[in-house]
Amino acid sequence: MSILNLKNILIADAVTCGGVFAIGLLAAAPVGALLGLSANIVATGGWICLAAALLMMVAARQSVPNAALVKLIAVGNLGWVAASFAVVVTFAAQMTGIGITVVIVQALGVLGFAFLEWKDAAMPNSVAARV
Repeated sequence: MSILNLKNILIADAVTCGGVFAIGLLAAAPVGALLGLSANIVATGGWICLAAALLMMVAARQSVPNAALVKLIAVGNLGWVAASFAVVVTFAAQMTGIGITVVIVQALGVLGFAFLEWKDAAMPNSVAARV
């Protein structure tokens, strides 16, 4: 994949993180009620996503995204996936069907971002510079 594709992936990931941050900041209580989770869990997820989005934008703005930073982002995404499944396991009894579905589907989407970011970060810089 080219550097442009990696940058687009990072930007898309950052935009989704920004959306989760906005939801966590502006609508934690109603979204929490819809999902069957506490507002604190929704808000905490939002703040975590803000930090991640900032790192993603730093990497995306580099002429050649730093491979170590992109791998850190991918590992952070894997942590998010693990935490998402932990939320479902821990709170399944109180979560709504919509909540369980949303948390699992978004975790799978984040897993896709992690895979693409890791794969592109593994591309040697000499090859990436020519693409």
